[in-house]
Amino acid sequence: MLNDTSYAFLKRLLDAPGPSGFETVPARVWRAEASTFATVSGDVMGNSIAVVNPGGSPTIMLAGHIDEIGVIVTYVDDQGYAYVGPIGGWDPQVLVGQRVRFMGKDGDVVGVIGKKPIHLIKPDEREKASRMCDLWVDIGSTSKAETLARLSVGDAGVVDKQLLELPNGRIASRSIDNRIGAFVVLEALRRYAARPGDARVVAVATTQEEIAWRGGGALASAVKVAPAMAIVVDVTFATDHPGVDKKEHGEANLGGGPVLTRGSIVSPIVFNMVRDAAERLKIPYQLHAAGRESFTDADAIHNAAEGIATALVSVANRYMHSPSEMVAVDDLDRSAELIAETCRAVGKNADFTER
Repeated sequence: MLNDTSYAFLKRLLDAPGPSGFETVPARVWRAEASTFATVSGDVMGNSIAVVNPGGSPTIMLAGHIDEIGVIVTYVDDQGYAYVGPIGGWDPQVLVGQRVRFMGKDGDVVGVIGKKPIHLIKPDEREKASRMCDLWVDIGSTSKAETLARLSVGDAGVVDKQLLELPNGRIASRSIDNRIGAFVVLEALRRYAARPGDARVVAVATTQEEIAWRGGGALASAVKVAPAMAIVVDVTFATDHPGVDKKEHGEANLGGGPVLTRGSIVSPIVFNMVRDAAERLKIPYQLHAAGRESFTDADAIHNAAEGIATALVSVANRYMHSPSEMVAVDDLDRSAELIAETCRAVGKNADFTER
């Protein structure tokens, strides 16, 4: 299980606000923790990079994106209400009535997301879904000038929710997708540092994955790190709650262990190494099939430079892209242990060429 140091870091990381393109706060938390056992650097994309066994070979990249979905101020009206657009993929229904925290020029600015109360909505409109443009943010101002003194067009924000601890080792947070991936790769690096193998291992907290139509920070960092092999950590849809068709979406359960993806962007060689490590350690695992894209950083990394042998390890996540995403802490611990063991199994003369 996670030790006290790692769990305290997890809580700090999940509570730090950092939507895509505005990841500075969680990146600082991640780099500070990484500096306690690794050599740390960054790049112009905001990626955070931690290296263990710098003289080793080959280079293995562990990537988990540190950004979360959020909102961005687009307009302030004469009464001082702020209107926002999405950063990443929101279902606007989950934003209704939420509190939001913006990163303003002079510090945090909090507000509430407003919508007409049901009493004022005409009966034929009550069944219609809210759109982002139907919502506004009320920060308590009485004029446009008062709001603009505290908040600017282009300021980013997140739903103002802190980590929630639940029974049976479950936690809920607004930023599990995919602050969890950034946590797992650093925890795996920490464990590898305690007992390193031949490989140089580089953990990267990548940026802008939620808006990464062109590869985001993952592509830039893959080119910079130039690994022979990569393991990407992200979340995947848990299908152990009501209303999900497993015939369509597969099976992934909280507490069922890491979810290993098989598919077109995954190297069979690296997949087998990960699966073999799970079986050696008797770590339970689940399988996921991805016939085309994985919609994770793996899509950009496996195709970077001359090609990188890539695997994808995921954590089952309930209620994705909501203010209360949920995972099992045991799955984080098992994923980190599995990845560290896989890295130790990579010899200095490892060949990832498919034949």
